[in-house]
Amino acid sequence: MTRLFNDPAAFADEALEGFTAAHRRWVRPVTGGVVRATATPAGQVAVVIGGGSGHYPAFSGLVGRGLAHGAAVGNVFASPSARQIHSVATAAHAGGGVLLMYGNYAGDVLHFGQAAERLAADGVETRTFAVADDISSAGPEESAKRRGIAGDLPVFKAAAAAAEQGLPLEEVLRVAERAGARTRSFGIAFSGCTLPGADHPLFTVPEARMAVGLGIHGEPGIGEEALPTADEAARLLVETLLKELPEDVADPAGRRAAVILNGLGSVKYEELFVVYRRVAALLGDAGVEIVDPEVGELVTSFDMAGISLTLTWLDDRLEELWRAPADTPAYRKGALDAAEPDPDRASATAAAQDTAVPAAPVVPAASDASRRAADTVLAALDAVARVVDAHADELGRIDAVAGDGDHGIGMQRGSTAAHRAAADAHGLGAGAGTVLTRAADAWADKAGGTSGALWGTILRSLGTALGDRDAPDAARVAEGVTEASAAVRRLGGAEVGDKTMVDVLVPFADALAAATAEGLSLADAWDRAATTATAAAAGTADLLPRRGRARPHAEKSLGTPDAGAHSLALITRAVHGALLDHH
Repeated sequence: MTRLFNDPAAFADEALEGFTAAHRRWVRPVTGGVVRATATPAGQVAVVIGGGSGHYPAFSGLVGRGLAHGAAVGNVFASPSARQIHSVATAAHAGGGVLLMYGNYAGDVLHFGQAAERLAADGVETRTFAVADDISSAGPEESAKRRGIAGDLPVFKAAAAAAEQGLPLEEVLRVAERAGARTRSFGIAFSGCTLPGADHPLFTVPEARMAVGLGIHGEPGIGEEALPTADEAARLLVETLLKELPEDVADPAGRRAAVILNGLGSVKYEELFVVYRRVAALLGDAGVEIVDPEVGELVTSFDMAGISLTLTWLDDRLEELWRAPADTPAYRKGALDAAEPDPDRASATAAAQDTAVPAAPVVPAASDASRRAADTVLAALDAVARVVDAHADELGRIDAVAGDGDHGIGMQRGSTAAHRAAADAHGLGAGAGTVLTRAADAWADKAGGTSGALWGTILRSLGTALGDRDAPDAARVAEGVTEASAAVRRLGGAEVGDKTMVDVLVPFADALAAATAEGLSLADAWDRAATTATAAAAGTADLLPRRGRARPHAEKSLGTPDAGAHSLALITRAVHGALLDHH
């Protein structure tokens, strides 16, 4: 378990602070993560990687010459927010455009996509690429749905080495696509990991058993088998990966592969070497030439006891990029000439960071009626934060059944930050719309992950509908909730029946609209809709997930409601209480 921490909510920030203090030769901190401490040639494509904390040396440990130009670092097992990614990419940009790279998880896809849109609006040419190498998380026919695990490293490195060679953005992206298409990973675990502050692991493995096909966010495996010997584990990993070759690799014999045997947190290096001796022999027997193998902790999952094997099938170009030198805090290869820090660039970045946030908080003008409505909005957000805090552990337990168990802590971070930002705006005389939009930005930024992006969208949609000019009536609130429902579906791609928060949000919005159309007061209409939401959330227990991290473990989630749906239902009922108090 994780034993050394202060406030669990501050763990990721404090870890990043310590990391940068220890590695000033390679990195320097910026808002949202780190960038290289050394100069980047003007016009070079900036490769910016990122993801949640808890995976060191991914992602911050891979920043340096020959690898990433910057890394956006989110909270524990939660994607960084769009604001964090935008900040890091802006600091890393050297005039040649930006390639954003990340593992294929819903929250990362949402936040990196939003950051790319913001960078494009700034005039920065930007592309995105999601690594999807985990063969256990989807079949070959659905490879685009696969998770990104330890295959992140060879794909990141190929793209970054191409950028170092001065290739333009589109060619760097093509290299990433080529490397991603030829990378496969598979993992096993002997115990789950424990988040900072938790007193139990996210999943457990029975004595003398192992989980097969696990993720790197504490997700349980897709199956269990008897605990193997080291040689048996090696055979399982190798044979599983050799069963699925890229389309242009019909036979492994005579082929070259970059090989990574990755420890997930608490398997000792000596154990990895015992396994690797057999991995190397088995690949040799299959006729595979191993190129620059890596054995060690490269993409971890806190203290998870597990290992994964990654094969990247090389051609001449990919081998050149895999062998290229790199110098980062956690990954070094070959030799590079000494590089000096660029004080001018550091100063320019600091100035850019300073101008990215207003020097003083300013709120738009608002009518007295809207300010009075903001009182109710603030009370509702306070109720949201309190109900989430009270149920955070429960939400985590529900999420851990088939997901990564971080829903409770993520919602806690987001709702607390949203209430704080709303209170600040309210204190400055903001109207209802601005209070909500400030809360939306804070929730998305501090929570990260899928829920952060979606709740940011919900609050922003409501804020836009309410505005700062008039006193919002029940019909306008219902319109805002309806728009929030549509915006969440557009952004996340989920529909009713997928076992997500959408299964509650859509019927809640429909019920609220119908009740207000009948002429009910907002409090009465919300009460009716909240009852609908509660029933809909309970109904998700009978559904199989079709999206998100729970999808590979669909059968395990039967009988358990969706965590996002359940938290939304709790929130709708808590908000009703605030509406009654301010009726």
